[in-house]
Amino acid sequence: MGEYARLEVADGVGTLRLDRPKMNALDAQMQEEIVEAAREADRREDVAAVVVYGGERVFAAGADIKEMAAMGYRAMLAHGHLLQEFTRALAAIGKPTVSAITGFALGGGCEVALATDVRFCADNAKLGQPEILLGIIPGAGGTQRLARLVGPAKAKELIYTGRFVDADEALRIGLVDAVHPADRVYDEALSWARQFVGGPALALRVAKDVVDRGLETDLQTGLEIERAGFTGLFATDDQKAGMASFIENGPGKATFSGR
Repeated sequence: MGEYARLEVADGVGTLRLDRPKMNALDAQMQEEIVEAAREADRREDVAAVVVYGGERVFAAGADIKEMAAMGYRAMLAHGHLLQEFTRALAAIGKPTVSAITGFALGGGCEVALATDVRFCADNAKLGQPEILLGIIPGAGGTQRLARLVGPAKAKELIYTGRFVDADEALRIGLVDAVHPADRVYDEALSWARQFVGGPALALRVAKDVVDRGLETDLQTGLEIERAGFTGLFATDDQKAGMASFIENGPGKATFSGR
């Protein structure tokens, strides 16, 4: 159980809770704890899906600038690996993941949200990559994941200007997938995550892996990745249970074991 980041599990859903008052600034300790919480969520069989949540007031306002300001090139050369490791660990959770964004999700906070599969935000949320205003660029995946999500032109405009995006614009450009009232966004994220409890865990893991790896390569290689993932699932109990149930009872009624 981390001091600033922890995994809370209830009814098959894990909440990866960011909790460093007042603004959930992502210092090195918090980044390390996110790595551990993400890896725990990935390996736990009682976790079907994960919600990343910073609390009612703020998601995460970014990196700890006071900590970073004291670093020179040599120090950042060493720290830079951790800076990307914590978002890579989130992205590597082999289960459906959703960010429940309240308040600010800026800089590293926005990069945390970008590392999840889906993003729900509150109607009062503000997102952005304002690192350019500090004379730097995003360093925890923002230049890469943002461009893949909203397209290179829009990503460049947001990164070049460092401006904040409100909830309506975030939805319009595809930065978030749904906007909810601030007092409902976490519950809506939980509801989305709960639909995967009791689902075909191996197929969900393979689906996520195939989509993510396919985006990193050309179409023909991506199709080969898909073929390998598809055929491999025919070695699972869930495939047999799912197809037998479909034949006997119609779609959507299978009971899966996750094996």
